[in-house]
Amino acid sequence: MPVTLLWAVDVYGRVYSLSTAGQHWERADDTLLELKRITAGKERCWGVGCDHHVYLNMMPSETSIRYKEETYENQRWNPVDGFTDTLLPTDRWPWSDVTGLNPQPLQSFQLPSRSWEWEGDWYVDQSCGGEPSQTGGWEYAVDFPANFSPDKKWNSCVRRRRWIRYRRYTAQGSWAKIPLDNPRKPPLPLCDISCGGWELSDQSGRYPYLWGVTQQGQVWFREGVHPRVPEGSGWEEVEVPKEVAQISAGPGDLLWALLWNGSLLVRTGLSLDSPTGTTWVEVDSPVKEIETLHVAVGGSVVWVVTKDYKVWFRRGVNSHNPCGSGWISIGGEMMMVDVGLNDQVWAVGEDRGLYFRMGVTPSEPSGKGWIPVSGQWGSREKVLLPPRGGSRGVCEFGGPQTEASHTSVLSCTDSDSELGPAEPPNGPNETPVLEAADSSIVPLGAADSPTPPLTSEDGASASGPDVRKPFIPASDSFINSLVSDREKTPMMQQSIAEAPQEESREPPPAPVLQTPDPSGQDVPWINVDLEGAEAARGAQSAGPSAGDGRTGATYPLGLETSQGVGEEDGPVWAWISGGGCDVDVRAQISWLSPAGPLTSSLSLTPVQSAAWSQQQQPEHGEEIRKKPLERSHSVWVRKGVLRWWRDWKPQRWVDVSVALEQSSRSDGRKDSIFFVYYTQYDEKKYLHVFVSEVTALVPVLRDCPHAFAVYTAQRTRQRWPLVLAAQTQKDMDDWLCLLSESCCESRGIRGPPSRQAVWSATSKGDVMVHEPSFSLEAPAHTLACDLMFWRQVPGHLRCVESNSLGLVWGIGWDGTAWVYTGRYGQQSNPGDAAQMLEQTDVRNVHVYENQRWNPMTGYTDKGLPTDRPMWSDECGMKECTKSSTTPPSPQWSWVSEWTVDYNVPGGTDKEGWQYAADFPVTFHGHKTMKDFVRRRRWTRKCKITVRGPWQQAPPILLSDISLMPCLAQSSMEQVPLWALSDKGDVLCRLGASPQNPAGSSWLHVGTDQPFKSISIGGASQVWAIAKDGAVFYRGSVSPQNPAGECWYHIPSPLRQTLRQLSVGRTSVFAVDENSNLWYRQGLTPSYPQGSAWELISNNVTKVSVGPLDQVWIVADGVPGFPAETPGAVCHRLGLGPMQPKGQSWDYGVGGGWEHISVRGNAAEAPRPPHPPAPAGPPRSPLRPAQVNGSAVRV
Repeated sequence: MPVTLLWAVDVYGRVYSLSTAGQHWERADDTLLELKRITAGKERCWGVGCDHHVYLNMMPSETSIRYKEETYENQRWNPVDGFTDTLLPTDRWPWSDVTGLNPQPLQSFQLPSRSWEWEGDWYVDQSCGGEPSQTGGWEYAVDFPANFSPDKKWNSCVRRRRWIRYRRYTAQGSWAKIPLDNPRKPPLPLCDISCGGWELSDQSGRYPYLWGVTQQGQVWFREGVHPRVPEGSGWEEVEVPKEVAQISAGPGDLLWALLWNGSLLVRTGLSLDSPTGTTWVEVDSPVKEIETLHVAVGGSVVWVVTKDYKVWFRRGVNSHNPCGSGWISIGGEMMMVDVGLNDQVWAVGEDRGLYFRMGVTPSEPSGKGWIPVSGQWGSREKVLLPPRGGSRGVCEFGGPQTEASHTSVLSCTDSDSELGPAEPPNGPNETPVLEAADSSIVPLGAADSPTPPLTSEDGASASGPDVRKPFIPASDSFINSLVSDREKTPMMQQSIAEAPQEESREPPPAPVLQTPDPSGQDVPWINVDLEGAEAARGAQSAGPSAGDGRTGATYPLGLETSQGVGEEDGPVWAWISGGGCDVDVRAQISWLSPAGPLTSSLSLTPVQSAAWSQQQQPEHGEEIRKKPLERSHSVWVRKGVLRWWRDWKPQRWVDVSVALEQSSRSDGRKDSIFFVYYTQYDEKKYLHVFVSEVTALVPVLRDCPHAFAVYTAQRTRQRWPLVLAAQTQKDMDDWLCLLSESCCESRGIRGPPSRQAVWSATSKGDVMVHEPSFSLEAPAHTLACDLMFWRQVPGHLRCVESNSLGLVWGIGWDGTAWVYTGRYGQQSNPGDAAQMLEQTDVRNVHVYENQRWNPMTGYTDKGLPTDRPMWSDECGMKECTKSSTTPPSPQWSWVSEWTVDYNVPGGTDKEGWQYAADFPVTFHGHKTMKDFVRRRRWTRKCKITVRGPWQQAPPILLSDISLMPCLAQSSMEQVPLWALSDKGDVLCRLGASPQNPAGSSWLHVGTDQPFKSISIGGASQVWAIAKDGAVFYRGSVSPQNPAGECWYHIPSPLRQTLRQLSVGRTSVFAVDENSNLWYRQGLTPSYPQGSAWELISNNVTKVSVGPLDQVWIVADGVPGFPAETPGAVCHRLGLGPMQPKGQSWDYGVGGGWEHISVRGNAAEAPRPPHPPAPAGPPRSPLRPAQVNGSAVRV
């Protein structure tokens, strides 16, 4: 890992750097340098000085920075003198650039700044086109402009040669001033800068972009920054709608700006071709009542600090979505933050200490906690200063003092501030001293400072009320902008006596180090608030050495050593920049160790250092270990690459990047957002879905394998799911599991499905489940069907049935019966992995061979142009050959070869053909004189193996199954379970109970013909449909006689053939072959067969009636959406005792649903209390309405 630097600035403008390979802070060699703000990038650091100039520090490297200056000498031939520099008026300049448009004589080239030097004199480039030539570097052409070549021809009338001179950058490793005197309009005095954008470069030498903010709120962009031109060439103004106070640029295409009113601006459209962007978008502060104080931008993160020093993280920030999607509060109280390399976060705390955000990774960009930056501080030199009343004019220094060090130590004002006259001395015989404008501006005193007594006025001033300043960003004083609104608690000054307070209540001036000015004037101090320095001096002067009787006070100075005013206990930090510090979670850096010594940590102010020095060392380590655990919020991100089906023209699959961003709150709640980033017409765009709004995650069958659909309530209503596809089955399973877990966490769903769950199966074989609420079947304010959340249960089934006692049975596509083994109402634990059993399923894939008859050759595969393909699917809309047909999904594998299928509805001849008059009509199994087309079905078996909580039932293949629905408060030893075998035999399962859901044995129930559908309802009402469409009712079924006694024939609807039915508590619904839904009227306990059928609706594929007589169906289609895939979940609304047929349909999630079962949902909404009976004579009781008592008690 390369050695990089962390940069920081203290409140006096001194610049320090801390190496990742070292342990000690190092101050800049230029002791006169005073910077207000710095911004670091790779191998460089920029700064804004107190003189408003921009400074640059390029890191030393083995390769020097050289720039090649070049100009062209142009000549034209004439018959008298030959080639001369006398050109035609229409020609280019005698000395010009390569284009000839700009004049460039040799003497016009000047060094851009003092940081450059010439390596040599001008010389002629002897090569032409990269190859050596013998022409003295001349290139010839017919005229300007033309193609030049080293060969001189008879018609060569012009020539040119290139002159070259190199200049080298000599300021590497030191701070160099960037000149502002260029031909363009220079920016006004700058108050903030930020570098970034180096990841936008497509060259090997990445170079950054530099942004600046002026005192008037303007934004400027530095042009021409290049690896060979590190200073850049000029400034370009970028228009802003409002005045900007601070700006921050990330390494990519993110740029945020802070306005003076506390809101934020985001620059969009940043790219390599448009480095300044296109438009500004305003973003509100995290808290409307509190303005923003600082903003910091990284590669894909944005951090801000509000004026109450709270830290906030912007979620959802990406190059496709530079504005983000919301704010998250992060623990810690900071004054400013900075985002460095790898999106690592550095901060200056409210205590003026430096902090690092621990645990920041690409998957958890918000980190885990703050730890101090514990860089070591070197030895100190002491300077003695006499107190008031002592020996006057005595000053001891730890080293020789130079005139230059006066400015370095004392001049903290801007370069354009004037020196004012000295204040009158405090006493007639005292030596003149420098006086501060505020009593808080006092150099740090040593522990041996004397402690003169305090007067009553001093005590009054020390205990005065706190005064909070309003926050006024001052562009010309960056320190004021940081500390002007802080609440200051005046500390008792025990080392130096204070003068009485004036009537204006201004803090009295405090004497500082005596340094007579040769001109007779004193250098004023900048108005800086250093509560930490005051408290440190008070804490030290109250120590054991405070009263040792010495007459001198010690002060540090920035002389030959690297110490200065305010460095006695380490600098009081004001700014930090980690843009050039390469730190990641794997890096082992000594000064980022949480167990480092606190006393040497520069993340502690003098107040904390003095307080911690009085405690024992074990307490230090314990407190440090606790600090990183302080976290109120965190953000977790999972990124990946998928394919997205763009369902608008042109419809196609698009490669996209996706990200799941999850925010964890301090109370344990989690909030997640799923982002899809794509590019359209070179414009970056994105889609986002709030995970809490996701209603279903369903694998789907598309032309691209490993596809799944993401539904929300809005997308369900629009029939517009978000369809994504992964590269492999494992990637799809991982994303589905991750998204499903996030959805369940956001909705508070844990563990396996409950007993009241609604089960369903898709046409793909996936098992889906919904956890119902009381509002799902409430008469009023019913939960909308599109708001239902469906989650997937591992397994593969064709249909699934359940009841409220916890029994769940399913049937695979091959007829195998499966029993759910999961537990109910319990949280999952590691032991649940043992319940994941191997489950297999076999399915038949069909293709149809079609032929047409003609008089010459008979039946052939030569059809009419309007005919269906000769190899197609069942409906004939899609061409399907045996070679091109694949299993339903990559999870399936072939287990047989193609064979002719003779078991086709309608029958076949001995070769498997079915005949009809034309396509498409009803086919039959024998040929007639009017049959001109025929078809036969080919079939092939495929197999799938999955793992799920399903146990195989006894090896009898089933075609239908039904469990008796019962109320939630019911209890029974054995649950009635009826089923049909694949041959149509009626079976009754014995011994099925919540303790033994698989039961013990099958009991065969005799019939005179095979059946195709069966259902058992309340009070053991068993209804069934024979294969010819006849309806039967089983009489005398009871717990004592589970098989009943005989079958009663029920007339079918007129001219309709029923195919499936469902019996509820007191109602029976059935579906015919034409997808019509029928209701059986007249059901009573005395006449359970009913009286007549009534048509309810059409467009129905399956129906399920629950224990509360609720009706749910799988609709064949959704009205208004003809392109929707068949199979949508629908709920019947308006059901009640007086309206058992319901009133309307509520369409929910759909497109590929095969089966639904609500027979376990017995959750009734709580009923309101009955109003009190009116007073009066007793009324004769009415006879209660007769209900199915057995169904109620079941």
